[in-house]
Amino acid sequence: MRAVTARSVEVRDFGQLLPHLPSATGVAWIHDGDGMIAWGEAARLELSGPDQFERAADWWQHYCATVTRIGTPADAAPVRGPVMFGSFAFDQSVGTSVVLVPATVLARVSGRCWLTVISPAAGVADDLDPEPLLAAVASRPVQPVQAPGEVRWSEGSESVMAWAGAVAAAVGRIEAGELAKVVLARDVIAEAEHPVDARHLLTRLADRYPSCWTFAVDGLVGATPELLIRRSADEIESLVLAGTAWRHDDTDEDRLAAELIASAKDQEEHVYATQSAADALAGYCAELSVPPAPEVVRLANLVHLGTRVSGRLAGDTDALTLAAALHPTAAVAGTPTNLALKVIEDLEGMDRARYAGPVGWMDATGNGEWCIALRCAELSGRLVRLFAGCGIVAGSVPETEIAEAQAKFAPIRDALCD
Repeated sequence: MRAVTARSVEVRDFGQLLPHLPSATGVAWIHDGDGMIAWGEAARLELSGPDQFERAADWWQHYCATVTRIGTPADAAPVRGPVMFGSFAFDQSVGTSVVLVPATVLARVSGRCWLTVISPAAGVADDLDPEPLLAAVASRPVQPVQAPGEVRWSEGSESVMAWAGAVAAAVGRIEAGELAKVVLARDVIAEAEHPVDARHLLTRLADRYPSCWTFAVDGLVGATPELLIRRSADEIESLVLAGTAWRHDDTDEDRLAAELIASAKDQEEHVYATQSAADALAGYCAELSVPPAPEVVRLANLVHLGTRVSGRLAGDTDALTLAAALHPTAAVAGTPTNLALKVIEDLEGMDRARYAGPVGWMDATGNGEWCIALRCAELSGRLVRLFAGCGIVAGSVPETEIAEAQAKFAPIRDALCD
């Protein structure tokens, strides 16, 4: 790898970040109005086959060794120097993962903004003046966002009736004692009149689901409610979601939340997910806190049971390594994991690609955020492939799971058709 320089400076508050994303191929990571947008590629790595997380972490460590960081002191900036964004395949035996380092990153936290620009090391002055960097950002062309136009829908890898049959078969295997829980996903295809601009979806998702992590990484776009892991120095946090209810036009939200808490099926599903996350993190932590009961996490169209697992690391484990230890959780695979993955292979009938895999970022210090890629879609020109998954336990009913999947398609579907 050739030597590069990353200059980071604090700049004026840009306010909302997404209007400053110059093209549909940029990167975005937005949560409650804060986060990052990025564009250009200083480096890129595509991975297939086993050990993708380990190889990505090694590659990032070697890349960071080539970077000279100048500018804003590390303890003043929320993102320190270069940033690696990644989107990993759910099943690394068949899927391809992508890791990239943008050439320009604009980060915003609590009304303060930092700009990082990566350039060849030769001839770069140790200059903290933000004006030249800001001028370069201000002068770049921002391509107009085109609406997708009319959208036509078609079945994905399996018909809805075939998927209902898969759910029924999974329930049968659970009731026979083969496993406790399995997550089955399905996809649908949208074909738009015009090529779909990721920014069209991002803006609407960030506005409608501000408490979710709205993201775009190499053609995968979504607004996920589930934080796989956040690492800040020695502090970690994971938000586990499992157990879902969805609003209808006349549904009272408080009644819906009460019914979710009282649901034995949803509580069972949630226990498996929480325990799998806690077990995966325990070996890395000097302290680990797991609340005894879940809270209700309210979104615009759904409510979930959620548990916030937090802890203090015993060592210097980076965020990506922690994400690798957690993936796949019971929230996206099942319990026991190895048996659930076998049932998914037998019954699901599709390649998840990067759906339900870790998506997020990490800086040069190992801090970062990785979420589970849910409520998302793959963009390819005029085609959009939407994903949704449901946790199946002994009490699951195929018709109910179909309705839940439809509710989980709604964020992308509504943003696309608006």
